[in-house]
Amino acid sequence: MKRLLKYLKDYKKESVLAPLFKLLEAFFELMVPLVMASIIDKGIGGQDTGHIVKMGLCLLVLAVIGLVAAVTAQFFAAKAAVGFSTKLRQALFDHIQGLNFTNIDKAGTSTMITRMTSDINQVQSGVNMVLRLFLRSPIIVFGAMIMAFTIDVKSAMIFVVAIPLLAVVVFGIMMWTMPLYKKVQSNLDKVLGITRENLTGVRVIRAFHKEEEEEKRFCDYTEALADSQTFVGKISAIMNPVTYIVVNGAIIALIYCGAIQVNLGNLSQGEVIAIVNYMSQILVELVKLANLIVTITKALACADRIAGVFEIENGSVLRESEEGSADHKMQGGEIPFLVFDHVSLTYAGAGAETLHDMNFEVRKGETVGIIGGTGSGKSSLVNLIPGFYPVTGGAIRLNGTDIRNMSENELRNRVGMVPQKAVLFKGTIRSNLQWGKEDATEEEMWQAIDTAQAREVVEGKIGKLDAEVAQNGKNLSGGQRQRLTIARALVKKPEILILDDSASALDYATDAKLRAALRELEGNTTTFIVSQRASTIRHADKIIVLDDGEMAGLGTHDELMKNCDVYREIYFSQYPEERLKAAKEGGR
Repeated sequence: MKRLLKYLKDYKKESVLAPLFKLLEAFFELMVPLVMASIIDKGIGGQDTGHIVKMGLCLLVLAVIGLVAAVTAQFFAAKAAVGFSTKLRQALFDHIQGLNFTNIDKAGTSTMITRMTSDINQVQSGVNMVLRLFLRSPIIVFGAMIMAFTIDVKSAMIFVVAIPLLAVVVFGIMMWTMPLYKKVQSNLDKVLGITRENLTGVRVIRAFHKEEEEEKRFCDYTEALADSQTFVGKISAIMNPVTYIVVNGAIIALIYCGAIQVNLGNLSQGEVIAIVNYMSQILVELVKLANLIVTITKALACADRIAGVFEIENGSVLRESEEGSADHKMQGGEIPFLVFDHVSLTYAGAGAETLHDMNFEVRKGETVGIIGGTGSGKSSLVNLIPGFYPVTGGAIRLNGTDIRNMSENELRNRVGMVPQKAVLFKGTIRSNLQWGKEDATEEEMWQAIDTAQAREVVEGKIGKLDAEVAQNGKNLSGGQRQRLTIARALVKKPEILILDDSASALDYATDAKLRAALRELEGNTTTFIVSQRASTIRHADKIIVLDDGEMAGLGTHDELMKNCDVYREIYFSQYPEERLKAAKEGGR
């Protein structure tokens, strides 16, 4: 929680004024029993109507001033709490955006969402309540005890016994419930995770008629959440009745002790009422304090979870280039544009390597095709180029420089990435294309749209570039989304263009036109094409064949057809007539 308090520094004035106005309210509230004692002893006892009226007006003034102080305190507390949560949420979002893919995968999307929404809301409520009541309640409790001592020491000794008992109850329950609230939030993460999974996969669930199974699974998770909430709620619920028992027992003792003192003539009736009122004030404030403790307990548990996200450090580690890194030359002494130098990758928590000993060089302007079976590591390979995942062995060099020694902005600005899943954001076609280049002109946008074979998509929409795009591009077909995501990457005119199976929804004719347009790109762009289709990468300058995380072949289509069994098998599985033709020629 201490780490999070720095986000309150811009609200120092509000954080000071809110408790001060609450203390002002508390001061006037402590005056009320004395005024009531005066009304009973002097006004009613002495039958002095004027004194009753005078003290009644005094009570009214105290009430008005207390109300104004309370409203002012609430205003400043709310302003500080909302401002704090706004800055904290923005800082958390910025931190998450800076994490590499490994850390995001490890933490999980659902828990990140919970911590940015529910957890921060709980912390906001905690800050608000602390600023309002954390000083006020103790001041009322100890102030009432002190005021009771000024009236009668013997009666006030009951306060000395009651208050420590109440403190033990309140703080004991707080220490008991704090870890339980963490468990509640963890169960909330699980419910959010399964909810997100079911909503995104609703079509698959219905297609396989798994509604009942998913309903049961969701019910199990929600029951676990309800059980944990009920259990901790029962413990927290103990606080109010126990505090009432202690305080009401103290009031009984006060009335008994006060009655004896009145009979002895040591106390007046009004003073006994004042002492009882002070005990009642303590009861009210301790009930408030008990609720405050519950809120603080939740807030602290949530604050620990939020701080846990801030403690996740970005896994990329900058280091000096290895000696001899500039000595990797091609024939003629030219530094290769991109080098995979015996690169390996092991995902965090994985038992085995996903990629092993990737070793190849790429010239600037080349088109590199990557093909292989499902799970062979194609996407993992291209995700290493922009540094989404840190290599666990070897090095990747761009123009002779290890990419781990390049800043994120420098590297990402040179790479245009089109991921497997076409993702568009709510807005317009124009705003989505500007993700590639913020100051892109319409001419640059249309040029990228033409290259991506998306002109008919854009021109077919009302408003063209200013046509609305729904969240995640739900108002577009799969092929339309893919073409627009390719156009978004092309707008920035990257040095390296990565198409990670991003044309899978395109028909063969459109795919062929796209590949032809990519070959004519200006600026000598190096293109990586990941595809399951042999036809898509057949004419690439270089084809990398992957098999279970290892390179099974490297070369042109013709070379691989002669020398690579894995590539030949993939090709013939897609073109069986070619297998028959090859078999006939071999038979001759």
